[in-house]
Amino acid sequence: MRGVFVTGTDTDIGKTLVSAWLTIHWKADYWKPLQTGAAQDSDGGSVARLAPGRVIHPSNVVLQAPLSPYEAARREGVEINLATLTPPATDRPLVIEGAGGVLVPINGRDLMVDLIAQIGLPALVVARSSLGTVNHTLLTLEALRRHGVSVAGVVLNGQLNPANRHSIEHFGKVPVLAELQPLPAVTAATVAAIPPPSFLPFPQQGVPA
Repeated sequence: MRGVFVTGTDTDIGKTLVSAWLTIHWKADYWKPLQTGAAQDSDGGSVARLAPGRVIHPSNVVLQAPLSPYEAARREGVEINLATLTPPATDRPLVIEGAGGVLVPINGRDLMVDLIAQIGLPALVVARSSLGTVNHTLLTLEALRRHGVSVAGVVLNGQLNPANRHSIEHFGKVPVLAELQPLPAVTAATVAAIPPPSFLPFPQQGVPA
């Protein structure tokens, strides 16, 4: 299996935008194992709009409230079993998007980082570029490494901030792989126009279209 697990330092951090961007340029499939907030929208639906023509695999668990998977499932009387969250079969690279940050609870035992470790793909951390991001990003990296998760790198989302980028790379011992600046509008055209990622967490040779 080739690809990345896109996680973040918070909710509404830009994980779906980054996932769509990678899905377009890597000609990858997309999968979000746990979807909360489905009463309002779905991230899979957003990626389908932003990356038309790519394969969007259905979520294993779909919950209506915009809450942590644990709390949303508790309110709906659902028990989420980590063992059932297995990636879909595909010959293409797979972009997996998590829900919230790495320490968001999935059930009464497991956190999002446990799912990332179970799947075994490297984590790509999406973080804001603004004030506060250094603390949040370093804590996220520490949690991933403590659980044995390989970190591909960090993507900063927002206005360029060279000082924050330097601090994350220096103290986090991790590369900032891309800096995505604000878009005039988030559409399929504007996301496709973002320069292709210069990094690959899997061999480029043999990646089918």
